[in-house]
Amino acid sequence: MPAPGEPGSETWPKGDEWKTGGGPVWITGAYDPETNLTFWGTGNAAPWMGDQRPGDNLYTSSTIALDATTGKIKGHFQYHPNDSWDWDEVNPPILVDYQRNGKTVKGLVYTARDGYLWMLERTADKINFVDGKPFVKQNVFTKLDPETGRPEIDPARKPGTGKRAEFCPSLWGGKDWPPVAYSPKTRLLYVPANDNLCHAFTGEPVTYTPGQRYTGVAAASVVFSVAPGADHIGELQAWNLDTGQKVWSHPFANSPLWGPVLATGGGVLFAGGTNDRFFRAFDAANGKILWEFRTGSGVNGVPVSFQLDGKQYIAVKSGWGVDAARMQARLNLTRPWEYPDVPQGGSVWVFALE
Repeated sequence: MPAPGEPGSETWPKGDEWKTGGGPVWITGAYDPETNLTFWGTGNAAPWMGDQRPGDNLYTSSTIALDATTGKIKGHFQYHPNDSWDWDEVNPPILVDYQRNGKTVKGLVYTARDGYLWMLERTADKINFVDGKPFVKQNVFTKLDPETGRPEIDPARKPGTGKRAEFCPSLWGGKDWPPVAYSPKTRLLYVPANDNLCHAFTGEPVTYTPGQRYTGVAAASVVFSVAPGADHIGELQAWNLDTGQKVWSHPFANSPLWGPVLATGGGVLFAGGTNDRFFRAFDAANGKILWEFRTGSGVNGVPVSFQLDGKQYIAVKSGWGVDAARMQARLNLTRPWEYPDVPQGGSVWVFALE
């Protein structure tokens, strides 16, 4: 958070709100050796209700570029100023070049909790907007500024103090913490998405107390829902970064998707993340399931590939919990008996490729 007088401090105009303004970092950033910049995602602001902390609230819900030697902020891009939806944008971006209008863009690509796929440009001293489009049901943004990418918000979809609002995607976002994968062979970005999920809540006044929850949300007002007419929730998606279009998707009708994706040089994707406990291999070109194995619990772990004595292996941790389990519980309240608890327990599974 910028202190008074530092760049961005004007976005915290209300007293000492910047001191308790949130913006946590969850996940290790990405590094660009060409520019010696490291890129980090930041969480949402606190309390959740934006009307209790006026301003854009930099550098929350952003990707920030830091000089790896000095730690100085060299650039930033804020995905939704004055966040009021609990859309933490903590994932590191994918640093990959893509084509746009016949030119190569030094890309910074981010698949956001806010339900938008952001295609940006990284430079030595700033992050530029190139394009952005929804990859799941999104009803909060009415449009993006074509020059800056700043979203225009439907005020009816923004909760406030004493004001109830329903919004999609849910507070878990179009994609939560599970990382995406990119294959330089297919030039596709693979996204473990959750579609057709929404939330509603009402804000209430809150006072900051160290060690206590600081959301400013009336607990009884929180309602989780599935969009009417939805035919799926989890969806493994493949996006062509050169065209900015979705190439294929593999939906999961009766499960969310909490599975990090691994893309391999052999044209195979590995991912778990479904409530049926399966770990799967997909064809990277079209999304067809090539193989699947049921583990003891849901697979929330990040798959890894390694070689030993000339043989290739795939390893992954199976163990359902935290937000995957919480979403499953909310789904079961919304649609009773359709989403029973997934067995708990943590174990590592290792598979040999023949």
